[in-house]
Amino acid sequence: MAVKKPTIEQLKKIAEGFNLNLTDEDLSSYQEMMKATLQSYDRLNQLVEPSLPVKYPRTSGYRPSSEENPYNAWYWKASVKGKSTGKLAGKTIVLKDNISLAGVPMMNGSAILEGFVPDEDATIVTRILDAGGEIVGKAVCEDLCLSGGSHTSATGPVLNPHDPSRSTGGSSSGCAALVAAGEVDMAIGCDQGGSIRMPSSWSGVYGLKPTYGLVPYTGIFPIEQTLDHTGPIARTVEDVALLLEVLAGDDGLDPRQSGLEVKPYTESLVGNAKGIKVGIVTEGFGWDGLSEEDVDHIVRQSAYSLEDSGAVVEEVSIPMHRDGIHIWNGIGIEGLTSLMVKENGMGTNWKGHYSTKLLDAYGKARKTRADEYSETVKITMLLGQYMQDQYNGKYYSIAQNLARKLKQAYDNALKEYDVLIMPTIPMKATKIPSSDASREEIITRALETIYNTAPFNITGHPAMNIPCGKSEGLPVGMMMVGRYGEDDTVLRVAHAFQSTHERVATNA
Repeated sequence: MAVKKPTIEQLKKIAEGFNLNLTDEDLSSYQEMMKATLQSYDRLNQLVEPSLPVKYPRTSGYRPSSEENPYNAWYWKASVKGKSTGKLAGKTIVLKDNISLAGVPMMNGSAILEGFVPDEDATIVTRILDAGGEIVGKAVCEDLCLSGGSHTSATGPVLNPHDPSRSTGGSSSGCAALVAAGEVDMAIGCDQGGSIRMPSSWSGVYGLKPTYGLVPYTGIFPIEQTLDHTGPIARTVEDVALLLEVLAGDDGLDPRQSGLEVKPYTESLVGNAKGIKVGIVTEGFGWDGLSEEDVDHIVRQSAYSLEDSGAVVEEVSIPMHRDGIHIWNGIGIEGLTSLMVKENGMGTNWKGHYSTKLLDAYGKARKTRADEYSETVKITMLLGQYMQDQYNGKYYSIAQNLARKLKQAYDNALKEYDVLIMPTIPMKATKIPSSDASREEIITRALETIYNTAPFNITGHPAMNIPCGKSEGLPVGMMMVGRYGEDDTVLRVAHAFQSTHERVATNA
């Protein structure tokens, strides 16, 4: 297929967009000189680009009926098996529906992508199959993964197994619900502002956002390259650690990765926290208009209970934590408008694997079906483009520079403490907005949950949700944050907490 030569009218429109004053004669001259370069594009069409491997056979699966899908958490059911032996043998794993699984539909929660079928397996898919795991389908996620609630997916809200009138949290909503309901052993979520940890919190399961770049993001629909993380969700710390062992490590194709050491994470689970110092971050509690007293109380009490496991627990103040949400907004809103919306998810100026079929399908769809974006996507892209047009990326730059100061603030505290603790979400699971809810309610319910989680997407520290109790029948989550690259320490302390509470439950 030959690349079309631009018309004078098309070039005129582009020139105006760049504030160039060019005559038709100028444009005609440029048009003529472009012919030679366009031959390179024609040649690119003839060459075969490298693709991600698809090592194991599979069928396309099917969209489950409502009877098979009581929480509306499944997007697609399938059975993809790899090796018969390995660390994950006998384990069932569901993927968030922004992860490419060749031959199986993927819509990333958005109506504009419905019908797209990837032709490649994400790196982590191949690693799971190589380790003997069975991938059993795709879990519903929020529209383009842009919601901390579970009510924005084009396939309808995901219901919380603890109370179906409540949100599971987002954006890895289906993943957490299916793990909590016992329908799968493990799930892979993705996290740009808390999207592994938030649904894990409200669904009462364990979810780890690994250190930035520890797990390759190759073959996954991104939001913002400096915020993108992917990682495990499970019902036990043991399963989170086991899955991380399989997922972690550079693949040579993801610019987010930097050669972080991969560790035997399951070996860190020793059942105690002897010699560990824990800092309870005071600024993570008492958010005006958000924090609920019972949540704050349960998390603080749970943190102090680590003393029973041998830890030293103290309060610590990190004032800059309260600015994390503002820095995240400065990066996230303009960054995702640029990469995820305008540049079709892939962008330019980085080396690695580009998912060509996905960016082409999405690019075509967004030009014809943009009205079908969710309310959260619409408000973000409107504001992001306004900030770019009006202020030329100045505030994105300020926020990225401040991100270094924020990381240093946590690093300073982590010189004294091995892990930091605060509530994952300041409140219990909220009611799912009704089908006729106002735009204001839909957006508020989607974006009010990220105040404690989002800062660690900026800084890249490992951060994990740990279910630590219930109030009014709803789960409460405690977030544990560790030093950069020390996911093993976070898992160790999480396991100590889990072990202590298992012993208490057994003796009760």
